[in-house]
Amino acid sequence: MRASHLEDFYSFLRFPSISTDDDYSERVSECAHWLVEKLTGIGLKAELVPTPGHPIVWARNQHREGRRTVLIYGHYDVQPPDPLELWDSPPFDPVLKDGYVFARGATDNKGQILSHILGVQETMEQRNELPVNLHFVIEGEEEIGSGNLGNFLHQHRSELGCDVVVVSDTGMIAPHTPTLSYGLRGVAALELKVTGAKIDLHSGIFGGAVANPATALAQLLATLHDRNGHIAIAGFYDDVAPLEDWEREAWKKLPIDVDAEVLKETGAPALFGEAGFSTLERIWARPTAEINGVGGGYQGQGTKTVIPSHAIAKLTFRLVPNQKADEIIALAKKHLEKNLPAGVTLAMTSGHNGPWYLTDPYNRFGQAAQRALQKAFNAQVALIREGGSIPIVSDFRNVLGVETLLLGLALPGCRAHSPNENFPLENLDAGIRMNQAVMEELATLR
Repeated sequence: MRASHLEDFYSFLRFPSISTDDDYSERVSECAHWLVEKLTGIGLKAELVPTPGHPIVWARNQHREGRRTVLIYGHYDVQPPDPLELWDSPPFDPVLKDGYVFARGATDNKGQILSHILGVQETMEQRNELPVNLHFVIEGEEEIGSGNLGNFLHQHRSELGCDVVVVSDTGMIAPHTPTLSYGLRGVAALELKVTGAKIDLHSGIFGGAVANPATALAQLLATLHDRNGHIAIAGFYDDVAPLEDWEREAWKKLPIDVDAEVLKETGAPALFGEAGFSTLERIWARPTAEINGVGGGYQGQGTKTVIPSHAIAKLTFRLVPNQKADEIIALAKKHLEKNLPAGVTLAMTSGHNGPWYLTDPYNRFGQAAQRALQKAFNAQVALIREGGSIPIVSDFRNVLGVETLLLGLALPGCRAHSPNENFPLENLDAGIRMNQAVMEELATLR
């Protein structure tokens, strides 16, 4: 690892580029300016594209006729570091321990996108040019839903014309195991508010005479699943595409004991999920209905004997091919209205959503990516789906008309979005090799 590369990584990580908190807007902008300077310094034409929110960094080389065009996407914004007391070191003061750099954003997504930037830098230093026409599009709003990136793609559609998109914002199935993710789940959010009395009530005076919204909400949420983990919403599974036989067989051969790893990573006492499916199938290829938050009534120390006037819950549904977010939300609302206990009212508010993504890992771009990964890591490539969502990859397909190669460098224990987020330096090196190998493979692809 070149000392200058490590210093670049540290400098990048020191920016508290927290996109969701307006108090950090100036620091987010400073991080974007740092990227522009870095990309300009390695020989690209780079600019800051303003948006109604945080700016987009757009860089490109000199495009030449007859060469393949590749767009590399990433993001420079990060999640808030809270709770700070659970960090072993300050989240924006990067620390190197046992080959891992600890800092907020180390894996998600600064280490991963920087590996591509450094790969391009080394190629430019060695050859004074790249084998492909290249775009870097690095946004500052991924962690808050990429609200302005779609407009950027539409506005610059002709200039951004490319053959394929490369994204490193996903994971590796295990250390030293190159991984191509060819599928992502979609997501749809729904908020509930169950209301009873117009104010909190004394539970001794009114208990037994009026419905308790917290109790009603608990009863309502309990109707979402049966005891075997199946979602009990009528019609929820109607459009779910079944797994291909080759996928099921390939996943069985992956070099990892998934059940043991999930238990180790989560600390959960046991695994639980939809009956009839393996852990990987549940995570990667089956839809879910999750309760992300519940609130209502007195939350302070000790006891306050009230019947709360209302209770709230936040839900998200992870979606798989061929489910549609608006249809799933409509089915969920119908189910919840049908099962609402007496004595309360229900208000429902739809939240953000993003579509699932699925591509063929054996198309010509997927095969090129697999060759590049094998070359970079000198190991057999794992083909996986992932349980998370990256809605922007569907925009790349719908707006630019191209597929996305998801070449993750995050390890299972990277702790993205959690305290003590980390990224191994060997993956920064591997990412540099991967970038160069992918560019070469795509350049020679016919």
